Amino acid sequence: MNSLLTNRFPERTNNLPQFDRFTPPEVPEAIEVLLKRYQGALAQVLSFAGADASAAELYANIALPLEQADDDLSCAFSTIEHLHRVCDTEALREVYSPALEKVTEHSSALMQNHELYNAVSQIAKAADFAALTRAQRTAVEHWLRDFRLGGVALVGEAATRFREISLALSQLSTDFEEALIDATEAWKKHIADESALRGIPNDARARFQAAANAEKLSGWLVGLDYPSYAAVVTYAEDRNLREEIYTAYSTRASDQGPNAGQFDNGPKIEKMLALKLEAAQLLGFESAAAESLATKMASDPNRVMQFLGDLLKQARPAAETELAQLREFAAAELDLTELAPWDIAFVSEKYKAAKLGFDDEQLRPYFPYPHVLQGLFTVLERVFGLQVRKVEASVWHADVGYFELLRAGEVIASCYIDPFARPKKRSGAWMDVCRSQRRAEGKHRRPVAYLNCNFAPPGQKAKPALLTHDDVVTLFHEFGHGLHHMLSEVDVPAVGGIQGVEWDAVELPSQFLENFCWQSEALDLLSRHYETGAALPAHLKAKLLASKQFHSGLFLVRQLEFALFDFSIHLAVPAPSLAQVHDILAAVRARTSVLLPPDWQRFPHSFSHIFGGGYGAGYYSYLWAEVLSADAFAAFPAGATFDRECGERFRKEVLSAGGARPALESFIAFRGREPEVAAMLKSYGLAA
Repeated sequence: MNSLLTNRFPERTNNLPQFDRFTPPEVPEAIEVLLKRYQGALAQVLSFAGADASAAELYANIALPLEQADDDLSCAFSTIEHLHRVCDTEALREVYSPALEKVTEHSSALMQNHELYNAVSQIAKAADFAALTRAQRTAVEHWLRDFRLGGVALVGEAATRFREISLALSQLSTDFEEALIDATEAWKKHIADESALRGIPNDARARFQAAANAEKLSGWLVGLDYPSYAAVVTYAEDRNLREEIYTAYSTRASDQGPNAGQFDNGPKIEKMLALKLEAAQLLGFESAAAESLATKMASDPNRVMQFLGDLLKQARPAAETELAQLREFAAAELDLTELAPWDIAFVSEKYKAAKLGFDDEQLRPYFPYPHVLQGLFTVLERVFGLQVRKVEASVWHADVGYFELLRAGEVIASCYIDPFARPKKRSGAWMDVCRSQRRAEGKHRRPVAYLNCNFAPPGQKAKPALLTHDDVVTLFHEFGHGLHHMLSEVDVPAVGGIQGVEWDAVELPSQFLENFCWQSEALDLLSRHYETGAALPAHLKAKLLASKQFHSGLFLVRQLEFALFDFSIHLAVPAPSLAQVHDILAAVRARTSVLLPPDWQRFPHSFSHIFGGGYGAGYYSYLWAEVLSADAFAAFPAGATFDRECGERFRKEVLSAGGARPALESFIAFRGREPEVAAMLKSYGLAA
């Protein structure tokens, strides 16, 4: 039996994907069957539309059948999409794109179905609509909004063109990600002389040697996966090697660099921006940025630009001071009279070691992945009353763990954790929905999440993976997203967990959880020397905590560069050409950057957040949500890191509420007032 067709709720209580049975040839059959099933549900719904019925009856006969059909399709396609991201193969690529095309065409046609729109409108217009649950009403309201954003008001050629654009954008996003993966894996640097690796930590050298052995080469083989790139630019004393890997990394999938033109994402960027603007204007919006804000907290583009501009005024002076200090240190201590972009991470690490008395590699032995993970689980228990246990399940790779979350002894959710970098896996870190919470026909299906990172994998000789503190923060960040999904108490999938949450608020739980990585009591739980079992020495812990604001100005202006660039290219009318995209980036950098990169640098070509993910005209969300998360964490009483009462309120008012109500309402319910920026500025060491 097709493994993608055994997931129908409520036939099985938790209906997990059967990764051990999945094969790519199953995809076309599964998509065909599920789309036919969906059409059958649609026909059933439309046959009921127009009936004289209560809101509850209308919801039961219009919304619920389509919720079931949508769940069937989502369960199957989420498995396909997830595997495409974490262990891609040529066989999977061959079936993924046609499947994506069919699902996109289906979704576009659904959103332009006037009969269905009228049927859903009938629910909202029912005299007793207010009698539905808050989640049901919100789902209907979001559904009607999405119809409008999906082009339901368009007719004739405009409707056809909108569907064509939706399909093209979906395919371009996939092509962008695949080109970036291929470009990342295409570049390798073979090193025969170990002296070229001076300064690089032994763990990284061992990985480079293992990579060479795998290719039947002597010496060391360096690639562009992020752990390898970071090890070289941060620690390599060979400046030429730093420059070489920086050049290769920052020109990936572009018209520049060592693989110039081979995987060039430039034409895709230009096409995507043109199509996004065309789609937005078909819907009556002035720009793609304006259209994107229809589902966000920010009310209009001016408010976003004002928000970013105000932060820049605070951040840039601090960044200028920090860069001046770096230049002075580099000239005096490292004989570097001019700083290049490939020097920044290297000099910063040296400067931190000199100023604060430690470097990140000193900490790594104290953060073995298994212990960090257990420490995270202990934090969750103390703050939210959760227990986490590992259980057996079918997985897609030996590194992956499957975990159940329990509350008061009852299993309430579960997640897969895929922690390490490997070939054919998308870079970065992210959380995805595997299964949404649902209750139907007396059965309860618990939420399931995918949590994905790209940490350096374990070393040889049974040595555990050793994390940097930044890695620890990343793990907490993704688990924060996971908690938002897994702790949902909303039974309507469209507004449960992260679904239906405004995009510029979706980072609130993830950034909130990061804060625990900077608390002394939490660090005691997270750290333990992988060989001796010794606790993180008090002097190192104190220095780590003191480093929280180290170069925060430089970090913040970099984030502002990303956010302003993203919003500016989506705000532009007419849509910018590729040359104009680079001009816009140059103009943004003139405002934000205190050290300009070379003209040949091609950051946009690998900016997968906005071109391969869902953050187009929304990268500002990280900073917007950081205002919320810093202010929320400030609610914890001083000296009470694991305050259960505060943690319980956050769980109840923010995490469990999901998208069933506006994010601002959830924040106010937790904090007792609207968010204030002071806590965020304080976290960066900036004056309010």
